[in-house]
Amino acid sequence: MHVSVIFTTYNQPKWLEKVLWGFAVQRHRNFEIIVADDGSGPETRATVDQIRQETGMHINHIWHADNGFQKSLILNKAIAATQYDYLVFTDGDCIPAPDFLEWHVKLAQKSRFLSGGYVKIPLAVSQIITREDILANRITNANWLIKHGTPYSLKLLKFTPNSVIGLILDKLSTTRATWNGHNASTWKEHILAVNGFDERMQYGGQDREFGERLHNLGVRGKRIRHRAACVHLDHPRDYAKPESIAYNRAIRAETRTKEIIRTAYGIVKEKQPVPDYTHPMPTPLIPKTTYQLR
Repeated sequence: MHVSVIFTTYNQPKWLEKVLWGFAVQRHRNFEIIVADDGSGPETRATVDQIRQETGMHINHIWHADNGFQKSLILNKAIAATQYDYLVFTDGDCIPAPDFLEWHVKLAQKSRFLSGGYVKIPLAVSQIITREDILANRITNANWLIKHGTPYSLKLLKFTPNSVIGLILDKLSTTRATWNGHNASTWKEHILAVNGFDERMQYGGQDREFGERLHNLGVRGKRIRHRAACVHLDHPRDYAKPESIAYNRAIRAETRTKEIIRTAYGIVKEKQPVPDYTHPMPTPLIPKTTYQLR
């Protein structure tokens, strides 16, 4: 099965390089990468070109001019550029384990989305990871991570090499199977049915809101956090604004209470987003009754 991998990036070429090398050693080989670039400078394009040349991977660099945090917008542009029927989403600061895509492909089901996991490592450890560490798969070795400064945590069990243990841990987990921007996948037809991501939403819960509309469509989440995992590199988040987080909470509340499926502010521009964080509630979206999963 061929899949399209989508992840966003913004002026983090060093992190992007590590992530791309993680995809270079995937066991599942049939994939394209869509780098959804939210307005980075020329160094990011140079990094993409270099890794494309060194690895031979099919990497499509989708870019738009910098206009603040516009992750939802660039993700929708990336979705429109994909050529395959199954889409895997992660982030430009998440290095995938070698079996990352293998698990997403193996467990793909119609009317389901897969909810994967991550292990967040400290900034100091993020900085010392080299290409050789990634190629040798040291980064998903719990002992190696601890030795180099990652605090011990049960989350490191996400890198267990035993698939049976991973399955048991996923079944025992009480964590909800939410749509995680760092690690999730589903069929393109489901994504188009909900019209992609809501472009009114900046930082703060936009991935979860997308998953909630999938749920309203009838596409249920499935936990694979202890089987498909990635290493989450640390970095500052100066784009986290309290006003956008509050605005997004209002949209999410409306999505849940009205069981909304399709946003009017997505891939197909049925309405143009005009965020106004002074308003407590957003403009109403299209109600659930207008679209049903078939």
